[in-house]
This record gives sequence, C-alpha cells and structure tokens, in this order.
Amino acid sequence: MFNFDFLRYLQSFLTFVWHIIKTYRASLLLLLIGVFLPLQVFGELAEEVWENEGGFPWDVPILLAIHSTSKPQLDVFASTLTKLGVFWGVFPVASAIAFSLFIRRRWRQFSYLIITLLGSIVINRTAKILLHRVRPHLWESPSPEFDYGFPSGHAMSSMTFVATLVILTWGSRWCWLVAILGGLFVLAIGWTRLYLGVHYPSDILAGWTASIAWATGVSLLIKPQILRENV
Repeated sequence: MFNFDFLRYLQSFLTFVWHIIKTYRASLLLLLIGVFLPLQVFGELAEEVWENEGGFPWDVPILLAIHSTSKPQLDVFASTLTKLGVFWGVFPVASAIAFSLFIRRRWRQFSYLIITLLGSIVINRTAKILLHRVRPHLWESPSPEFDYGFPSGHAMSSMTFVATLVILTWGSRWCWLVAILGGLFVLAIGWTRLYLGVHYPSDILAGWTASIAWATGVSLLIKPQILRENV
C-alpha cells in the first residue's frame, strides 16, 4: 500500500511540474537564458578577478591584437565614439524616451526604464568598489581612465540600454531592428574600450552579462510588455 501511494503521489507531482513547465515555458526559458546563464558567467569572471588580480590569460593577447591596428585616425574615431556609450549617447536618448513615456502616462514602461538604468549604475559602481580591479596599462591611451575597471561602465550602460529597448519593443515590428542596430552599437562601444586600452576583454564581458541579467530580471517583475495600464 505504501509503495502504491508513493508512486501515485510521485506521478501527481510530476504531472504538476510538467503542467507548470508547459504553462510558463516562455518565462522559464527567459529566466534561464536571460538571468541564470548571464549571472553564471558574471560570477565566474568576478570570482577569478577577486582571487587573481592578474586576470585571464586571454585578456592581454586580445588587447595587444587590437592595439596592433591602431592609427591616429582610429584614435580620434574611437575616442569620439566611446563617448556615445554614456553621456553623449545613452544618457540623452534614454532621457528622451523616459520623457516620452512619462508624458504618455505609460507608468509601467517608464518605471521599468528608470529602475533598470539607474540600477545598472548602482551595480556597476558597487562591483568596481568591491573588486577594485586596476585598468590595463599596456600603452598610453588616447582617452585614459583612472577609476577601477571591472566591470566596464560603458559596456554595462550600452548593453542595459539596448536590452531595455529590446524588452520594451518585444512583440512589435520594431523589436528586431532595435536588436540588430542595438547589438552593433554595443559591439562598437565594447571595441572602443578595448582599442583605447582602458579595459580588459573580461571587463567588457562582465558588463554585458551583468546588464542582460539585470534587465531581464527586472522585466520579469515589472512586466513592461503589458500595454494596458490603470491610469
């Protein structure tokens, strides 16, 4: 009797789990790909930086390979383009979008945008202070930076902004355009930080993964894709 009851309860439990998976498979997949996996990567990078200040064996070779392409014209281009990653690009565009959402009383989307972007800044500054990783000094940078380097603030700012826009436009005709153009923008900003020699590649990767996990995690709580709101 005991074995029979146990098997029956086990079957009932497995049926329940399968129902949950089928019902919430999209959210569970998003949780896995958008939060868990990026956090795993970020955690591995942060742990290595914490335990070994020298970083990763692939950091310096990648930087030197990128530096081998340096030219005076590229120095000017990279120094200008990199400013779009925060104050010249992300900040004014994000402010304009936030203002548009505010005057249209799209409170859910407005809250998501503000919380995600401001939270990304807090996460970045906290991680820099806790891990205090020194920036690379392999050559004299055309645009030097003097604070800590892990994770990259420009990488986090650009990726958080693009990830937020992708989530806000999800399901619309603009989503793939935002994802493609935004992806190119994120890669371009990441390249500038490496070209200028102010970040290791692991700094960039950490910034990207932390941003994806944060933007996705907040979206699962606020659900900014819900268009009808109580006003």
